[in-house]
Amino acid sequence: MHELSGQRALVTGGTSGIGRATAEALAREGAHVLISGRSEARGAEVVAAIEAEGGKAEFVRADLQSPDEVRALAERAADVDILVNNAGVFPGGPTHELPEATFDETFAVNVKAPFLLTAAIAPRMVERGGGTIINVTTMVAEFGMAGLSAYGASKAAVALLTKAWAAEYGPKGVRVNAVSPGPTNTPGTEALGDGFAAIVSTIPLGRAAAPEEIAETIVFLASDKASYVNGAVIPVDGGRVAV
Repeated sequence: MHELSGQRALVTGGTSGIGRATAEALAREGAHVLISGRSEARGAEVVAAIEAEGGKAEFVRADLQSPDEVRALAERAADVDILVNNAGVFPGGPTHELPEATFDETFAVNVKAPFLLTAAIAPRMVERGGGTIINVTTMVAEFGMAGLSAYGASKAAVALLTKAWAAEYGPKGVRVNAVSPGPTNTPGTEALGDGFAAIVSTIPLGRAAAPEEIAETIVFLASDKASYVNGAVIPVDGGRVAV
């Protein structure tokens, strides 16, 4: 039996990495998935992969740096039952070398876009009787790591928003939770090279995650199996939270 049959989901940043794995996992559980991203080609590839397995998916192009495009995406996804705020950018480097424009982009994509999407979609979930929102944060929102100040701070904001939204919308039938991934093998993290390997070396399990391992927790939070989970930020970090 498909856990999410009849439900519609929006996954931002759904064309690669954790987002793609999440879109595919939700579709396998019966959800009709809207996938947002900037690349039409990658979007078409993910939709084709989902449909080849018998699932339902659509691609919606959106640049989450643009508030207008975020609002348009929210209108397109007004009837979703599941919102996964996954899209993110993760610039690295010393704080004093980080361009202001990069800082602004990081907070626009990682914080403002989820805020605007949730502000538009959560009330409509309430009107329809409920829904679930899952945010994707990061383990470096929980502790300081040199070179990741802007990224960590932006995701720490998302962790707090998760709890605030859980308090705000939970009484109205909308559960809001987050997953906090550790280092995960994605096209984005491959570009980090030795820096990524150094982060992986701090993980008690001794390896990076596969995107599918993060996606499984997201699907759990979207399902009725997590019906009493609200306001949680769940570490999926190979034990890094423990050290």
